Amino acid sequence: MSDSELFIGLMSGTSVDGIDAALVDFSGNAIKLIVFDYQSFDSHIRDKIQAISHADAVVSLNDYGSLDAQLGHLFSQAVDALISKAKLPASAIKAIGSHGLTVYHSPDGHWPFSLQIGDPNIIAEHTGITTVADFRRRDIAAKGQGAPLVPAFHQAVFSDTNENRCIVNIGGIANITVLPKHENAPVTGFDTGPGNTLMDLWINKFHGSSYDKNGAWAQSGSVNHELVGQLKQDPYFSALPPKSTGKEYFSLSWLYQLVDVSQFKPEDIQASLCLLTATTIADAIKQHSPATERVLICGGGIHNAYLFELIHQQLECPVESTADYGIHPDHVEAVAFAWLARQTLNHLPGNLKEVTGAKNSVILGGIYPGNTNRAID
Repeated sequence: MSDSELFIGLMSGTSVDGIDAALVDFSGNAIKLIVFDYQSFDSHIRDKIQAISHADAVVSLNDYGSLDAQLGHLFSQAVDALISKAKLPASAIKAIGSHGLTVYHSPDGHWPFSLQIGDPNIIAEHTGITTVADFRRRDIAAKGQGAPLVPAFHQAVFSDTNENRCIVNIGGIANITVLPKHENAPVTGFDTGPGNTLMDLWINKFHGSSYDKNGAWAQSGSVNHELVGQLKQDPYFSALPPKSTGKEYFSLSWLYQLVDVSQFKPEDIQASLCLLTATTIADAIKQHSPATERVLICGGGIHNAYLFELIHQQLECPVESTADYGIHPDHVEAVAFAWLARQTLNHLPGNLKEVTGAKNSVILGGIYPGNTNRAID
């Protein structure tokens, strides 16, 4: 692979399930995924992350710093596993793009910020590979939302001059990317609201599960349309883009403030939360991308068969997986952060100002130089 241009992308999303790692070759005309690996978080780590990443969290600096370092080592171990799987030396990798793990996202406060943990100094030092990280804060410095960032990548790999497309990424939070077929038309996008996060929190509360497999529990309940309508009154859904949000906003506290949950069966609330996600995604597409001819879905939410069905029911165009267009839905975001790292090293912007609301396009992230000649721990 001497002519290869290899980058690694690391992603841990708002579902807090683990780390996605993708080894990507950018040397050809098409982006080529070489190897993908997934490292799950154990329940102890997951609990620690959940404890610090909600609006009411009270966190000591020691707990925060320790978890930042611990995740840095876990990201490093994910890189080790990936390059071992690929049977390649660290010296073959040009750079790592690490999204980190978002513990708080507050782009609309008096002092806007977005906070990710997973210390990139540790990743660069442990692996010896140059690491690009902290992608969101430069966009926020340019008066943007700092999210979503993946639409620039969606444009690079999924746009088609023959078809208006909309890419839907369903992680903990859901977002859309509007890809017009006309090359001069702007690409837009934004967070539509909750993806999996409310459903994951609700099933965990009653069954201890981290997610609702295939949406089976939601499908066992009955949707309460009055409840869904009440939740949709939240001003976030009617706010105009650019906009972004996070699990610190769409939390169980948010649900309790709006609904007396004791008045409903737990499975009926789960069914209603599933419809809320599906409806707010579909509404966003109808309102902001009415010319959409095809919807491509990626992210963990695609594995919720009931959610996928509900989205499909509300749209009058084909709804398909990104796997049919070159990238498995579980791999898209990790590949995207490999691409964003490459953009940074090539001194190219990684944000789309039409998406984030930034005043200008900017080069994203900080660069932490590696040293592949050193002995790796």
